[in-house]
This record gives sequence, C-alpha cells and structure tokens, in this order.
Amino acid sequence: MPRLHKSEGDINISPRRDKWQAEHIDTESRRLLEEDARYFLKQSLSTPCLNTMRSCEGIYIEDMQGRRYMDFHGNNVHQVGFANPDVISAIKKQLDELPFCTRRYTNRVAVELAKKLAAIAPGSLGKSLFCPGGAEAVGMAIKLARVATGRHKTISMWDSFHGATLDTISIGGEAIFRQDMGPLLPGTEHVPPPDEYRCVFGCAKRGGCDLICADYVEYILEKEGDIAAVISEPIRSTPYIPKSAYWQKIRRACDRHGALLIFDEIPHSLGRTGKMFTFENFGVLPDILVLGKGLGGGVFPMAAVLAREELDVAAERAMGHYTHEKTPVGCAAALATINYIEHHHLVDHARQLGQHALERLNEMQDRHPLIGDIRGLGLFLGIELVKDRQTRERATDEAEAVMYAALSKGLSFKLTMGNIITLTPALIITRKEMDKALDIVDSCLAEVESNQ
Repeated sequence: MPRLHKSEGDINISPRRDKWQAEHIDTESRRLLEEDARYFLKQSLSTPCLNTMRSCEGIYIEDMQGRRYMDFHGNNVHQVGFANPDVISAIKKQLDELPFCTRRYTNRVAVELAKKLAAIAPGSLGKSLFCPGGAEAVGMAIKLARVATGRHKTISMWDSFHGATLDTISIGGEAIFRQDMGPLLPGTEHVPPPDEYRCVFGCAKRGGCDLICADYVEYILEKEGDIAAVISEPIRSTPYIPKSAYWQKIRRACDRHGALLIFDEIPHSLGRTGKMFTFENFGVLPDILVLGKGLGGGVFPMAAVLAREELDVAAERAMGHYTHEKTPVGCAAALATINYIEHHHLVDHARQLGQHALERLNEMQDRHPLIGDIRGLGLFLGIELVKDRQTRERATDEAEAVMYAALSKGLSFKLTMGNIITLTPALIITRKEMDKALDIVDSCLAEVESNQ
C-alpha cells in the first residue's frame, strides 16, 4: 500500500474518520456520501468526503443534519465570510448586466478590477492577468518569468503547494502530489523551507535562525547561473513564518543573479496576515504576485497575476488566454470583496485579533505538553503538536484526535504536515467567536492528553 502523505491536509482514509462518521452521520447524509463516492473519482484529500453541507454563512458551515460548525479551514476563500451579502449582490447585479465577456473584448468591471489592484498593490505591480484558478495563475507567472528572463529554471520550497496541475506540482514540494507521477518539469530546483522549528540545517543547535537557508538559495542561484525565478509563498500555509531578513536577503540575491522573485499569496492574501498583501509584512517587493482563492469572495473561482510594469514584455505570446480571462461576474465578486475588506477595516481587525489569539495560544502552550510550537501572522495561526518537546516527534495521531474532538464540538479546521493545527477563520470573526473556538481547542487538547 502506498504511503499516506499528510503534508497538505488530513488524509481522508483514516480509522478515526470512520469512527467519527459512524457516531455522527445519519442515514440521509450517509446515502449522499455513498452517492458521491459512486460518481466521483476517489482521490486523497477530497473523495470519499467527510460530511455533507447544506448551507454556509459568515464564519459557519452547516451540514444536512442541521449542525453548525465554525469553519477555521474554509479552503481559505472566506476572508469576507461565506455568502457575504455585498459579494452576492454584486454577482446578481452583474449577471443581469453582462454575464460573460467573449475573447478579444473587454468590459468595464474587468478594467475596474485591474485598476483597483494596481492602486492597492505596493510598488509598480500595475499590470494584471486574470484566470479562473490559482494553479493557472501560477502557470502564467512561470511563463512570464521564462519570457522575461530567457531562462526556464526555478527555485521553490520543499513542502510547498502551488496547485495540483502538472506544472504546479513540479515546482511544488509535496509528495502526495509529486510522487510516482512520472517526469515533471525540468529545471525545478528545490530548497528546504524557512522552518526554524524543524530547520534541516540545525539552526536551533546554534541558538536560532542564522539564515543559512537563505544562503543556500543564493548558493543555487550562483551555481546554476540561469535561474529564471525564485517562487514561494511568503509564509507557508502550515504556517512557517520566516524572518523579514530571510526575504530581504533572497530579494538581494535575486537581483544580483538576474532572477525574478514570485510570491504565491493564493491562500492568504487580501488581509489575512494583518496587511492587505502578505509580503508587506517582510519589507520586500516581488516582481510577480499571484492571488486567488479569496479573491472571488468565497463564491466565484477567480485568480490574478500582478507584475511589475517593466515585465509587460510578452505581447507576441499567449500567457493565459483563458476562456474566462475577463469574466465580468468574477471581477464583480473580486471588486466587492476588496471593497468590503477596506470599508470594514478587516486588515486592522485581522492584525489585532490575531495578536489576541497568539497571546491565548502561548498561554495554552504553557499548560499543554502536546504543544511544541505556536506561530502565526494575523489570522493565519498554527499549533504544532509533538509527542515530546525535546525530540519534537510529530504527534500525528494526537492531532487527528484533537481535530475530530473539535468537530464534535462545532469547530472545523485543517491539519497540515500531519501534526499542525492550522486555524484560518473568516476575517469577519468577532473576538467572542474567536475565544469560543480557542476554548474548544483548549478543551480538546486536555481531553486527548488525559487519554494518553
């Protein structure tokens, strides 16, 4: 049997999942789950499914049995909350006015979105391309880097995720997507991520991060000599939170060696980290920025590539040329999302509430030996569970137990790397709701520890 890799999320083949379903899923829901398994191809992370959904609103999802869960997973599309009334209204209005824009034509709402992105993005990230999904946007970014530099090689991170298409799993670093897939894109060099807690270069033994991981990136840039781009999430969705000096050092290295810096902010941009764009936390500017997921307001599939104006060099090529490239409906959803974030000051809210959550999590770490590390930026939070704080052995079984215990109490979240509780609530969440969710995590940790 192939190994079950747990880097991207909790695996949907699990005795603990079977037990949870037997205890919580009724006959009607089970019937729908069986139909789903009958008609969809099975694949890890999605089918067979965990449960059924009847509705979603705000920070909540609701299953067919009427149980509501605070969704701290949300596939990271729910910055402005599920079924946001402003987004829904904008989509309905646009459907009545112009539901589709054929190729070779433009439309007012698409131009307005491009103008809005250029206005709010720092630096000269003033040129855009749109497409239906994040993986396609990453593909366009890679192609643009190839054209602009005349090179084809990339440097990306092990354990990274940039999409599930063949080109994006080539630059991605997760075995669950790459392993046994046959030949991938050539020239995709990989480096260890800036994970201070589990640094493969052993920085913990030297007293903490000394940026050897950044030095290694420049080492490859120098030795290869023909790298087109370094492409990475500025923070890994686990999350890893690198030091600002890490990205500043890599920015300088890219400039010295003629490589572009591409940031994939698909899972967390648009306010989640306490800045509108995640890279703003690190004092660097990328050459190309990729957005997605939440850009469509949690309703419409929408992604974008933003590039420096100097990189508008591919007029004779087709970088994307997607059927829904300038979808009026998707652009209306994106504009409504950005406007909602701005008008309701969700960026500041995410920063302030995230700081409160980190303080609570650090206090929980003092009481729970299962917690090995706490990390976070805004409302992107991670709790790494370990069997022993000295050895840092991953507590994967315990993490899964905590997850299903939390589901039973009305809280849904994602596990990454098998042992990291990743919390990404909608940015509209209140302090009271956040405290309730953290109370659930606290009680579930105590429950699992008492059963050990």
